[in-house]
Amino acid sequence: MVDIELSRREFLKGCCATAAIAGAAPALLYSRPAFAGTPHDTLVHVFLRGGIDGLNLVVPTAGEDRIHYEQARPSLAIAATGPYAALPLSLAGGAATGFGLHPSAIGLHELWGESKLAIVHGCGMQTTVTRSHFDAQLYCDLGTPGQQGGGTGWLTRAWNSDHGAADNTPMPMLAVNSRQPANMLGGTDALSMGTPTDFALNAGPWQWREGGGGRAAGVLGVNDLLAEYLAGRSAVERQAALAEQSLRMVRAQPYSAALPAGWPTSTFARQLWTVAQSIRFGVGLRYAAVDLGGWDTHEGQGTAGSGYHYYQNKIAELSQALTAFYVEMAAGGEASRVTVVVQSEFGRRVRQNGSGGTDHGYGNPMLVLGGPVNGRRFYGQWMGLDPEVLSPYFGDIPVATDFRRVVSELLIRRMGNNRLGQVFPAYAGYAPLGLFQGNDMPPEYGTPPSSRTRLRALARHRQPAYGESIQGGMRATADTGGNRLARGLSALRRKAVRARMRVQRALARLAS
Repeated sequence: MVDIELSRREFLKGCCATAAIAGAAPALLYSRPAFAGTPHDTLVHVFLRGGIDGLNLVVPTAGEDRIHYEQARPSLAIAATGPYAALPLSLAGGAATGFGLHPSAIGLHELWGESKLAIVHGCGMQTTVTRSHFDAQLYCDLGTPGQQGGGTGWLTRAWNSDHGAADNTPMPMLAVNSRQPANMLGGTDALSMGTPTDFALNAGPWQWREGGGGRAAGVLGVNDLLAEYLAGRSAVERQAALAEQSLRMVRAQPYSAALPAGWPTSTFARQLWTVAQSIRFGVGLRYAAVDLGGWDTHEGQGTAGSGYHYYQNKIAELSQALTAFYVEMAAGGEASRVTVVVQSEFGRRVRQNGSGGTDHGYGNPMLVLGGPVNGRRFYGQWMGLDPEVLSPYFGDIPVATDFRRVVSELLIRRMGNNRLGQVFPAYAGYAPLGLFQGNDMPPEYGTPPSSRTRLRALARHRQPAYGESIQGGMRATADTGGNRLARGLSALRRKAVRARMRVQRALARLAS
């Protein structure tokens, strides 16, 4: 039974403590005192928010696709030869793949050569099409394409459904962010912090915060006494006490703001340095989330070469930070149990626009890197850039591999979690691609959704056929949600016309 009876003193004390905790960080959630746990795998999810142009990162370099690529992008195409050419990607046996990486992705190219990087062609949301950043990101974060309800992110559900989830794990989920991302929504074990060295209660004058600092011996500050203040039974105090424990746990670790020698200095690199330290400290980190934005390039995208090219700098930032992170993990012996998944909400259009940029598209490459990855290979299905092939997909690269299929294999083979029905509701399409080392388990889907429910969701968000918008009527789409909406709007218009006519007749009678 929940004790909801609060005295005035308890209420005020709890509110003051909660206000103090709120001043520590925009999203301070709960973890527990650190322990020396058994080594385990860690999934690091990197979300490239804004829709990265996959054809600028993974470039067709040969064959018919190269011809179509240059025709579609006369001023944005990355060169296939020359000083600023794409870095060629070959298979382990030396065979050419017909693709290369952007010339700024030097570190990623090296990881490919060491078989620590794999690329999944045409990845994304296979059952839902939207060109809205907000909708697409939320669908990906929640792991429920086409649905935005539920209240929890897929990373939260992955931890909550984990067979090895334990109450004494101090920090199973970490978002290196100033706020809690939607993929960790509803996770009471998730911790969100921008920088660990600034993760402290800084409200009020500094003299009040902690003992020491030139003050008289025995003089204690607010932080020193906070645990005592939060020893009550009220719900407010219990929640604030968990947050205070998170503060103490993070401060007990030897986090350093100083980057290792040779590390890049971007904010994204510093965030990955925080993840690397958290893995090394043995605080039980299983799931980490980091964002890198700035990929929405409708104009001035640039290519590669001398001078300023926007994507040249962004891809260099991404590549340098990911490479430094992997090298650090390898040096410390953690790389064999760390996997990084790099995802964006959708790709860009194949054809450049009139402003030297690219508009919102559909399918995109997904990058997977780390020690457990069967790298130096492409996975998924590449359907090519022939306009006739792409025309049923409105000229976009189609999604041939659902992103949940990739993550499901990672969950089963590396995280030991086969409860896919809890992590990805309404998804039942698991079939391993062979991306990751490890053993398979039969997936547990729970109660699958009815086929009728799935068909309705597909119809509501299906990819429009080429030229459909100029065809008469809606005869090709049967009784879809779009038809029902159209009929509903027609009925509303008829009602509005009848109402307007009634008003006009009434006015005419008044005038006479």
